[in-house]
Amino acid sequence: MEVQEQGTKSRVVKVNSMESWDIHVNQATLQGCPIVAHFTAVWCIPSVAMNPFMEELASMYQDMCFLTIDVDEVKEVASKYEVKAMPTFLLLKSGVPVDKIVGANPDEIKKRIQSLALSNPTDIP
Repeated sequence: MEVQEQGTKSRVVKVNSMESWDIHVNQATLQGCPIVAHFTAVWCIPSVAMNPFMEELASMYQDMCFLTIDVDEVKEVASKYEVKAMPTFLLLKSGVPVDKIVGANPDEIKKRIQSLALSNPTDIP
């Protein structure tokens, strides 16, 4: 089990099984939270380099669910969404994929996540 060195809890949740994926997607869907899923691999340097960026985004967009999936550990999820390259970022709304970004492009990822956030207003009375 990994321990966070800095003592702060990560806002990015690590998915370690298909069951875990289903639970997080169902919970986020019930709560009306869009999902940002980062498909990664420990051997992929650009993927690993995106981890701090994902933490930063998760802090900025606290009404979204941020997940990270190691494609070698949870092949079923990667296969289900046809993830063939790392990093891949899958954006889901109501549990349904609405966007996919392949590659480590922080500006494009931020722009698409911002667009997803704007399409999902949470402060409507």
